[in-house]
Amino acid sequence: MVRSFCTTGRFWGATLVTVSCYGALTPVADAASRKVAQQTQQSAEPVEKSDFRRFIESLWPEAQARGISRATFNEAFQGVGLDQKIVALTRKQSEFNQPIWEYLEGAISTTRLTRGRELAREWSQTLDGIERAYGVPRSVVLGIWGMETNFGSFTGSIDAVRALATLAFVRYRGDFFRDELLNALQILQQDHIDRDKLLGSWAGAMGQTQFMPSSFLKYAVDGNGDGRRDIWASVPDALASTANFLRQQGWQPGLPWGFEVALPEGFDFRNHRQGFSGWESLGLRRTDGKPMPRSGEATLFLPAGARGPAFLVTNNYPVIKTYNSSDAYALGVALLGDRIFGGPPIRSAWPKDEPALDMSQRQELQKRLQRLGHDVGEPDGKVGSKTREAVRQFQLQRGLVPDGYADPSVLRELRAAR
Repeated sequence: MVRSFCTTGRFWGATLVTVSCYGALTPVADAASRKVAQQTQQSAEPVEKSDFRRFIESLWPEAQARGISRATFNEAFQGVGLDQKIVALTRKQSEFNQPIWEYLEGAISTTRLTRGRELAREWSQTLDGIERAYGVPRSVVLGIWGMETNFGSFTGSIDAVRALATLAFVRYRGDFFRDELLNALQILQQDHIDRDKLLGSWAGAMGQTQFMPSSFLKYAVDGNGDGRRDIWASVPDALASTANFLRQQGWQPGLPWGFEVALPEGFDFRNHRQGFSGWESLGLRRTDGKPMPRSGEATLFLPAGARGPAFLVTNNYPVIKTYNSSDAYALGVALLGDRIFGGPPIRSAWPKDEPALDMSQRQELQKRLQRLGHDVGEPDGKVGSKTREAVRQFQLQRGLVPDGYADPSVLRELRAAR
């Protein structure tokens, strides 16, 4: 989903879509949001309904300043209450908690591949036009469509206003969801969709390719020429909007996202980024048998360390991560799209025999790296690009294989480091 947060500069997603974070809450609303956050953590009694209602009413001046009418505001929040189930879901993100091979196995299922190939044929002409207009390959667009909603088969059934209001009230990811809630009100004010149809994920992502409200307002386009931007019911609108989003985030036409490679015997893992010709001279070969691109640069990406599959990824790979900042997600999108159009499965085996760090161990690893001066972002137990690079730098300093993989051996070295 297009879901980057204030902590990254885009839900986590989602790295990232530009986010404008709004100012502090009113004292009453802020105190109430702290109260519910503490109660949620301590499994205490639910916060009083009056606290949540005061928070909602505190949004009115800012909503009014955005051109939202009182009638739209009242209709949007009629019957909306705090949802503790949504608060609980903030602690469960499979793309950050599952081993990457398990995540990819579920993402690139036989059923999903079959459905994707059928839809690639059905929407072939639409995809032709999208590629011409935006320069984003159909494989990536279909990969996102498949990963987000299984090609539109399930776009979410949670009331988006309720979800966003809940997350805004407890200040999950700072003020990000407060802003998204106000953006959702603008979508209603501009009559893009009826209030009772504004449904989506637990985090407020909507439509066939799961746009956050801010992304809809900024990047949604009319793909079928009917004068509307309907990412909910119109496949052309949803796919064209996705391609427009990726192009605006920096997608470079003609450049692949990357591909799997086979490393030569005795490869020096200190090699990290260089031109394709340089990689070729070091003995790297594409596992699909195709030649290396004639120009461009790529980074060696080892999602499961030196013992697992190896990829060369270009600057288009982090563009996919602007949709969701998880490497598992981005790799799922890329590989699913490639497989839909005849690409081979991953050739190298995953190191499934190696124990994985649990959440508390990943947090400990991040905190120890942070104490040594490495930038890991927020030590939240989610291993992203910053943590990988910090691990790689630590490995280089300690004379370890610099594969950037956070495993028990790295944690042991960190515990021994001064």
